[in-house]
Amino acid sequence: MRAVLVKEKGGPEQLYLGETLTPQPSPGELLVRVKATALNRADLLQRRGLYPPPQGASPILGLEMAGEVVETGEHASKWQVGDRVCALLPGGGYAEYVTIPEGMAMPIPPAFSYEEAAAIPEVWLTAYLNLYWLGGLGRGCRVLVHAGASGVGTAAIQLIREAGGLCWVTAGSERKLERCRELGAEDGWNYRNGSFAPWLAEQVPEGVHIVMDFIGASYLQDNLEALAVDGRLILIGTMGGGIYEGPLNLGHMLMKRLQVLGTNLRMRDTAEKIRLSQEFSDYAMPLFEKGTLKPVIDRVYDWREAAEAHRYMERNENIGKIILQVDKPNEL
Repeated sequence: MRAVLVKEKGGPEQLYLGETLTPQPSPGELLVRVKATALNRADLLQRRGLYPPPQGASPILGLEMAGEVVETGEHASKWQVGDRVCALLPGGGYAEYVTIPEGMAMPIPPAFSYEEAAAIPEVWLTAYLNLYWLGGLGRGCRVLVHAGASGVGTAAIQLIREAGGLCWVTAGSERKLERCRELGAEDGWNYRNGSFAPWLAEQVPEGVHIVMDFIGASYLQDNLEALAVDGRLILIGTMGGGIYEGPLNLGHMLMKRLQVLGTNLRMRDTAEKIRLSQEFSDYAMPLFEKGTLKPVIDRVYDWREAAEAHRYMERNENIGKIILQVDKPNEL
């Protein structure tokens, strides 16, 4: 089969369309013909050799896909050939075919294109995991979402809105902030104007219950100050660079009973991912069908343009997801 491969670790110029072995479904698995996949920042890190895939996962880039079931493995009975599914992957999405445990497959809403469906798995499952499983999201919950215009950010805003919560965001331009407000954010702060802390203190004097942070060390102290009593800081990434900056005020954490939670969806075991996928699918797919929830897509590229798509993501200009369309594959 064809796949977008990496010549050697480095920049986007290392990506090329080449040939590799077609995976075969094991018992309980599906073989899916990939119609569309999507970019995630983990792809950029893996391309540079900074984020190796989990043991046993495909070395091919791509953490999600949407496509059509073309073969079912032994004992796989929940899906049939021809079914349209989307799924989270530990790797392998930038390819013509991929295998997945049947329990991780989620149905594509009938009116959705494959491109729309490919924008769901990684970012929406990440947002759902961190807001519900780790954050305890509920009605009246106040949440600060950094990188609000990212794929995870745009998903989180909508999930918070639907739960009856209140959301504030940070982002890097007024264009991005306005899109976040359209999706349901109360307001937003342009981080290029300095620290968000004074602005948020005026917006939410009592503090927020959850902070979803992709930035890391440089935001740590301000994040802790932003939290209400019993608040939770959920660390999803370190896009700001560095892993440690300055002393941590442990007394402050004790007095407010704060929790700092590190999270990583890719490294969770298959059983957890299946449970998460099924729980999210039961909750969200009816809302996608009704149009209550909507994947946000910035651009769609042909997979031959994967290098340019990576360059675009690295420029941090996108609002929502960047999609790769995968060609009709060679016959099995």
